[in-house]
Amino acid sequence: MAVVTSARPDRDRDAAGRAEQARPRDALGRPLPYGSPGVPPIDESPRPPAATLTYARELLDQGRPFAAHEALEVQWKSCPPEERELWQGLAQLCVALTHLERGNAVGAERLADRAADHLASYAASGGPTHGVDLADVTRCVQERVRG
Repeated sequence: MAVVTSARPDRDRDAAGRAEQARPRDALGRPLPYGSPGVPPIDESPRPPAATLTYARELLDQGRPFAAHEALEVQWKSCPPEERELWQGLAQLCVALTHLERGNAVGAERLADRAADHLASYAASGGPTHGVDLADVTRCVQERVRG
């Protein structure tokens, strides 16, 4: 079997060919030139739901909505299937905030609305919210992105 290599040798890959976070990034997740100081990458270890929410909140408090999205995305990809809509919606709220901070108001509104749809659907399912008031957090982000 032939080993497939990336068509782009400038991309950071591990031995299995998966992308790595080797390139420095700014607080909003934008790539910086190699050798530039950037924010440290997040710890992508799976955590219990409460710890994930605490970690994401800390990242938001540090002005790092993109990193908060990444933390929530780890939970989204490792949670029970019936909770995926919850974690996807929360991650999308953080992406909406990232778009807002990057000056992309249209993208921010679209992601906030998409997140609201996921979270409303999840709330209707009656699944655990792990202490998050979904309506309140959705309203808060939507108000912020709409100015």
